[in-house]
Amino acid sequence: MGTQVTGEPPSGTETDTPMGSQIRKHEGGDPLPIPDIDPLATVPGMDVSGHQGNVDWQSWWGQGMRFAYVKATEGTGYENPYFAQQYNGSYNVGMIRGAYHFALPDRSSGAAQANFFVDNGGGWSKDGKTLPGALDMEYNPYGDTCYGKSKSAMTAWIKDFSDTYHARTGRWPVIYTSTSWWSSCVDGDFSSTNPLWVARYASTVGPLPFNWQVWTIWQYTSSPLDQNTFNGAFDRLQALANG
Repeated sequence: MGTQVTGEPPSGTETDTPMGSQIRKHEGGDPLPIPDIDPLATVPGMDVSGHQGNVDWQSWWGQGMRFAYVKATEGTGYENPYFAQQYNGSYNVGMIRGAYHFALPDRSSGAAQANFFVDNGGGWSKDGKTLPGALDMEYNPYGDTCYGKSKSAMTAWIKDFSDTYHARTGRWPVIYTSTSWWSSCVDGDFSSTNPLWVARYASTVGPLPFNWQVWTIWQYTSSPLDQNTFNGAFDRLQALANG
Protein backbone atom coordinates (compact mmCIF):
# COMPACT_ATOMS: atom_id res chain seq x y z
CA MET A 1 0.00 0.00 0.00
CA GLY A 2 1.00 3.64 -0.08
CA THR A 3 1.63 6.29 -2.68
CA GLN A 4 2.51 5.01 -6.13
CA VAL A 5 6.07 5.67 -7.15
CA THR A 6 6.20 7.42 -10.51
CA GLY A 7 9.06 8.55 -12.66
CA GLU A 8 12.62 7.36 -12.84
CA PRO A 9 14.58 8.06 -9.65
CA PRO A 10 18.18 9.24 -9.86
CA SER A 11 20.59 6.60 -11.14
CA GLY A 12 21.53 4.15 -8.43
CA THR A 13 18.67 5.25 -6.20
CA GLU A 14 15.95 2.88 -5.04
CA THR A 15 12.80 4.02 -3.29
CA ASP A 16 10.14 2.11 -1.36
CA THR A 17 7.92 0.29 -3.83
CA PRO A 18 5.37 -1.79 -1.90
CA MET A 19 4.76 -5.38 -2.90
CA GLY A 20 1.94 -5.63 -5.42
CA SER A 21 1.59 -1.89 -5.99
CA GLN A 22 2.55 -2.23 -9.64
CA ILE A 23 0.37 -5.31 -10.14
CA ARG A 24 -2.63 -3.39 -8.82
CA LYS A 25 -1.69 -0.46 -11.07
CA HIS A 26 -1.48 -2.61 -14.22
CA GLU A 27 -3.99 -5.39 -13.55
CA GLY A 28 -6.56 -3.82 -11.23
CA GLY A 29 -8.63 -5.74 -8.70
CA ASP A 30 -9.96 -4.98 -5.23
CA PRO A 31 -11.94 -3.82 -3.29
CA LEU A 32 -11.92 -6.57 -0.70
CA PRO A 33 -12.82 -9.88 -2.37
CA ILE A 34 -13.81 -12.89 -0.30
CA PRO A 35 -11.25 -15.56 -1.20
CA ASP A 36 -12.64 -18.88 -2.36
CA ILE A 37 -10.77 -21.05 0.15
CA ASP A 38 -11.36 -23.58 2.89
CA PRO A 39 -10.70 -21.63 6.11
CA LEU A 40 -9.90 -24.87 7.94
CA ALA A 41 -7.14 -25.73 5.47
CA THR A 42 -5.55 -22.30 5.05
CA VAL A 43 -3.77 -19.75 7.24
CA PRO A 44 -4.37 -15.97 7.03
CA GLY A 45 -1.41 -13.62 6.76
CA MET A 46 -0.27 -10.15 5.67
CA ASP A 47 2.68 -8.28 4.23
CA VAL A 48 4.00 -4.82 5.02
CA SER A 49 6.62 -2.33 3.82
CA GLY A 50 7.98 0.97 5.03
CA HIS A 51 4.68 2.58 4.02
CA GLN A 52 3.00 0.99 7.05
CA GLY A 53 5.50 2.49 9.53
CA ASN A 54 5.28 1.02 13.02
CA VAL A 55 2.69 -1.77 12.87
CA ASP A 56 0.29 -2.64 15.71
CA TRP A 57 1.02 -6.35 15.59
CA GLN A 58 -1.16 -7.21 18.58
CA SER A 59 -4.17 -5.78 16.74
CA TRP A 60 -3.49 -7.82 13.62
CA TRP A 61 -2.90 -10.95 15.69
CA GLY A 62 -6.31 -10.34 17.24
CA GLN A 63 -7.81 -10.20 13.75
CA GLY A 64 -6.46 -13.67 13.00
CA MET A 65 -3.24 -12.99 11.15
CA ARG A 66 -0.71 -15.77 11.77
CA PHE A 67 2.12 -15.01 9.36
CA ALA A 68 3.70 -11.88 7.91
CA TYR A 69 6.20 -10.94 5.23
CA VAL A 70 8.13 -7.71 5.76
CA LYS A 71 9.93 -5.75 3.06
CA ALA A 72 13.64 -5.62 3.80
CA THR A 73 15.26 -4.26 0.65
CA GLU A 74 14.86 -2.97 -2.92
CA GLY A 75 17.60 -3.18 -5.52
CA THR A 76 20.91 -2.61 -3.75
CA GLY A 77 20.17 0.88 -2.44
CA TYR A 78 17.08 0.74 -0.24
CA GLU A 79 16.56 -0.70 3.24
CA ASN A 80 13.20 -0.47 5.01
CA PRO A 81 13.74 1.88 8.00
CA TYR A 82 10.90 0.17 9.89
CA PHE A 83 12.20 -3.34 9.24
CA ALA A 84 13.27 -4.12 12.81
CA GLN A 85 9.94 -3.04 14.34
CA GLN A 86 7.98 -4.95 11.72
CA TYR A 87 10.11 -8.10 11.51
CA ASN A 88 10.73 -8.49 15.24
CA GLY A 89 7.29 -7.25 16.23
CA SER A 90 5.47 -9.85 14.14
CA TYR A 91 7.73 -12.55 15.59
CA ASN A 92 7.24 -11.38 19.17
CA VAL A 93 3.45 -11.42 18.91
CA GLY A 94 3.56 -15.04 17.78
CA MET A 95 3.48 -14.85 13.99
CA ILE A 96 5.68 -16.83 11.64
CA ARG A 97 7.50 -14.13 9.68
CA GLY A 98 9.72 -13.71 6.65
CA ALA A 99 11.41 -10.94 4.68
CA TYR A 100 11.01 -9.93 1.05
CA HIS A 101 13.10 -8.15 -1.57
CA PHE A 102 11.70 -5.95 -4.36
CA ALA A 103 13.74 -6.83 -7.43
CA LEU A 104 15.10 -4.22 -9.85
CA PRO A 105 16.71 -6.48 -12.45
CA ASP A 106 17.98 -3.60 -14.61
CA ARG A 107 20.05 -2.08 -11.79
CA SER A 108 22.43 -4.89 -10.78
CA SER A 109 22.86 -8.64 -10.98
CA GLY A 110 20.65 -11.19 -9.28
CA ALA A 111 23.59 -12.28 -7.14
CA ALA A 112 24.30 -8.69 -6.02
CA GLN A 113 20.68 -8.18 -4.99
CA ALA A 114 20.44 -11.55 -3.24
CA ASN A 115 23.56 -10.76 -1.21
CA PHE A 116 22.25 -7.28 -0.35
CA PHE A 117 18.97 -8.86 0.77
CA VAL A 118 20.62 -11.51 2.95
CA ASP A 119 23.01 -8.94 4.44
CA ASN A 120 20.12 -6.62 5.39
CA GLY A 121 17.50 -8.82 7.02
CA GLY A 122 16.67 -11.39 4.36
CA GLY A 123 18.43 -14.36 5.88
CA TRP A 124 16.87 -17.52 7.27
CA SER A 125 17.23 -19.47 10.50
CA LYS A 126 15.68 -22.79 11.43
CA ASP A 127 13.83 -21.53 14.50
CA GLY A 128 10.37 -22.63 13.41
CA LYS A 129 9.23 -19.00 13.14
CA THR A 130 11.13 -17.74 10.08
CA LEU A 131 9.98 -18.26 6.50
CA PRO A 132 12.40 -18.37 3.57
CA GLY A 133 12.98 -14.99 1.98
CA ALA A 134 10.71 -13.92 -0.87
CA LEU A 135 11.71 -12.41 -4.22
CA ASP A 136 9.17 -9.84 -5.44
CA MET A 137 9.07 -9.97 -9.27
CA GLU A 138 6.56 -7.54 -10.75
CA TYR A 139 6.07 -4.63 -13.15
CA ASN A 140 8.88 -2.06 -13.20
CA PRO A 141 7.76 0.98 -11.18
CA TYR A 142 10.27 3.20 -12.98
CA GLY A 143 10.07 2.22 -16.64
CA ASP A 144 9.82 -0.70 -19.06
CA THR A 145 7.54 -3.52 -17.83
CA CYS A 146 10.24 -6.19 -18.16
CA TYR A 147 13.14 -3.93 -17.12
CA GLY A 148 14.49 -3.95 -20.67
CA LYS A 149 15.25 -7.67 -20.50
CA SER A 150 14.31 -10.51 -22.84
CA LYS A 151 12.46 -13.46 -21.32
CA SER A 152 15.62 -15.56 -21.32
CA ALA A 153 17.67 -12.77 -19.72
CA MET A 154 15.02 -12.29 -17.02
CA THR A 155 15.01 -16.02 -16.35
CA ALA A 156 18.79 -15.94 -15.98
CA TRP A 157 18.56 -12.99 -13.57
CA ILE A 158 16.00 -14.77 -11.37
CA LYS A 159 18.12 -17.94 -11.40
CA ASP A 160 21.17 -15.90 -10.37
CA PHE A 161 19.24 -14.44 -7.42
CA SER A 162 17.69 -17.77 -6.46
CA ASP A 163 20.95 -19.73 -6.66
CA THR A 164 22.83 -17.10 -4.65
CA TYR A 165 20.12 -16.99 -1.97
CA HIS A 166 20.18 -20.78 -1.77
CA ALA A 167 23.97 -20.82 -1.46
CA ARG A 168 23.82 -18.26 1.36
CA THR A 169 20.88 -19.69 3.34
CA GLY A 170 20.27 -23.28 2.27
CA ARG A 171 16.71 -22.33 1.19
CA TRP A 172 15.16 -21.51 -2.16
CA PRO A 173 13.42 -18.13 -2.07
CA VAL A 174 9.68 -17.92 -2.43
CA ILE A 175 8.85 -16.20 -5.73
CA TYR A 176 6.11 -13.53 -5.61
CA THR A 177 4.61 -12.56 -8.95
CA SER A 178 1.45 -12.32 -11.03
CA THR A 179 0.62 -14.75 -13.81
CA SER A 180 0.26 -11.91 -16.31
CA TRP A 181 3.64 -10.30 -15.55
CA TRP A 182 5.43 -13.66 -15.47
CA SER A 183 3.93 -14.70 -18.82
CA SER A 184 5.08 -11.41 -20.35
CA CYS A 185 8.61 -11.32 -18.98
CA VAL A 186 9.89 -14.81 -18.03
CA ASP A 187 10.27 -18.09 -19.93
CA GLY A 188 11.92 -20.24 -17.26
CA ASP A 189 10.55 -22.96 -14.99
CA PHE A 190 11.13 -22.54 -11.25
CA SER A 191 8.28 -24.79 -10.15
CA SER A 192 10.50 -27.64 -8.93
CA THR A 193 12.50 -25.48 -6.51
CA ASN A 194 10.76 -22.23 -5.57
CA PRO A 195 7.43 -21.97 -3.72
CA LEU A 196 4.94 -19.72 -5.53
CA TRP A 197 3.36 -16.63 -3.98
CA VAL A 198 0.82 -15.47 -6.54
CA ALA A 199 -0.89 -12.07 -6.62
CA ARG A 200 -4.45 -11.88 -7.92
CA TYR A 201 -6.97 -9.46 -6.47
CA ALA A 202 -10.11 -11.48 -6.96
CA SER A 203 -12.17 -14.15 -5.22
CA THR A 204 -10.35 -16.98 -7.04
CA VAL A 205 -6.65 -17.43 -7.65
CA GLY A 206 -7.01 -18.09 -11.40
CA PRO A 207 -4.37 -19.62 -13.69
CA LEU A 208 -0.88 -19.97 -12.24
CA PRO A 209 2.43 -18.93 -13.82
CA PHE A 210 4.24 -21.36 -16.07
CA ASN A 211 4.42 -24.93 -14.80
CA TRP A 212 3.53 -24.26 -11.17
CA GLN A 213 0.79 -26.74 -10.29
CA VAL A 214 0.04 -25.35 -6.83
CA TRP A 215 0.28 -22.00 -5.11
CA THR A 216 1.84 -21.73 -1.66
CA ILE A 217 0.67 -18.19 -0.80
CA TRP A 218 -2.02 -16.11 -2.50
CA GLN A 219 -2.16 -12.33 -2.09
CA TYR A 220 -5.83 -11.65 -2.77
CA THR A 221 -6.37 -8.05 -1.68
CA SER A 222 -4.63 -4.83 -0.67
CA SER A 223 -7.51 -3.58 1.47
CA PRO A 224 -7.01 -2.27 4.13
CA LEU A 225 -3.48 -3.61 3.60
CA ASP A 226 -1.99 -6.56 1.72
CA GLN A 227 -3.72 -9.75 2.87
CA ASN A 228 -2.63 -13.27 2.02
CA THR A 229 -3.63 -16.84 2.58
CA PHE A 230 -1.31 -19.82 2.97
CA ASN A 231 -2.36 -22.96 1.09
CA GLY A 232 -2.38 -25.49 3.92
CA ALA A 233 -3.04 -25.92 7.60
CA PHE A 234 -0.83 -24.31 10.24
CA ASP A 235 1.46 -27.33 10.54
CA ARG A 236 2.28 -27.00 6.83
CA LEU A 237 3.19 -23.34 7.35
CA GLN A 238 5.49 -24.46 10.15
CA ALA A 239 6.98 -27.04 7.78
CA LEU A 240 7.76 -24.32 5.23
CA ALA A 241 9.46 -22.32 7.98
CA ASN A 242 11.51 -25.30 9.10
CA GLY A 243 12.58 -26.32 5.62
